[in-house]
Amino acid sequence: MSPAVYVQTNDATENEVIVFRRAEDGALAPMGRHSTGGRGTGLPHLASAGSVVLSDDGRWLVVVNAGSDEVSLFAVQPDGLRLADRVGSGGSKPTSVAVSGALVYVLNNGTPNISGFNLTDGKLAGLAGSARPLSGADADPAQISFTPGGGALIATERGTNSISTYVLDQRGYPQGPATIKSSGQTPYGFGVTKDGSLIVSEAFGGALGAAAASSYAVSGAGELTMVSGSVGDTRSEVCWVALTNDDRFAYVTNFGDGTVSCYEITADGSLQLHDPVAGSTGQSSKGLRDEAISGDGRYLYAIDADAQKLVGWAVGQDGHLTPAGAFGGVPDTVAGLAAS
Repeated sequence: MSPAVYVQTNDATENEVIVFRRAEDGALAPMGRHSTGGRGTGLPHLASAGSVVLSDDGRWLVVVNAGSDEVSLFAVQPDGLRLADRVGSGGSKPTSVAVSGALVYVLNNGTPNISGFNLTDGKLAGLAGSARPLSGADADPAQISFTPGGGALIATERGTNSISTYVLDQRGYPQGPATIKSSGQTPYGFGVTKDGSLIVSEAFGGALGAAAASSYAVSGAGELTMVSGSVGDTRSEVCWVALTNDDRFAYVTNFGDGTVSCYEITADGSLQLHDPVAGSTGQSSKGLRDEAISGDGRYLYAIDADAQKLVGWAVGQDGHLTPAGAFGGVPDTVAGLAAS
């Protein structure tokens, strides 16, 4: 399939994935809508990161259905998507999902817990007994992801201002959680570099001008060691993180004013604010949310949910962002974003 961007409608009656074809200049054109077979919450702003993800090889798209407690698996085909499977999420209100090889783990916000699956022959088979709790009933988790190589899982907890990790055994079963306090309040979205640096956004409860990001070194056993404490970006309500393909820069979207800030990731994994406003919707209004960088690293896309648009930028080698357009065709409940 040609390069594409995927989002979910999060509709409460019939959740769908909207596919946009990406042109050479970064422009997006609607390519089709595909029912997940499940239901979303029907509410604007699904409070999570990673509700729509692609497998590393780009063959599979996994989507959570937060309203029906299910996960949908799509096969990526030349003409769009084919629904391959739909299973229970192993908990309630799944809001984030991660894929590494044949392993899939779902983050359930309502329960709250994590639950594992095997992706085999186009089907999701639950790993019996793999469910593990977060650090507490008030965790309010935001995102789950694998560490490089798939040996551990990381989950951010907004409610406890913590980050939990789970080491996976040879069968893919998690041990833990091991939980540390976040450098700053309301840890939300994150990205992990190939050499094991964890970059976490910190929303600080939405306090005006308090948005920040922090970094941690991740050991092979999933142990986290702080490298950079909270580094402010001067904006508000930062929640999502996308890393450039060369791991030199981290882009964070600031919901509070529709801007993208850029951090430089140095050789030792520490963070430096590179540009507080690397990109903007130009509206100075709330709404900029989930983001992802295209598979070839050339474009950054984000959801402007309140404007019911997707926004794109070309990514420069120096971290500079050049507008690539705004594209309609999504509802105000739109959530999650994956890009090939």
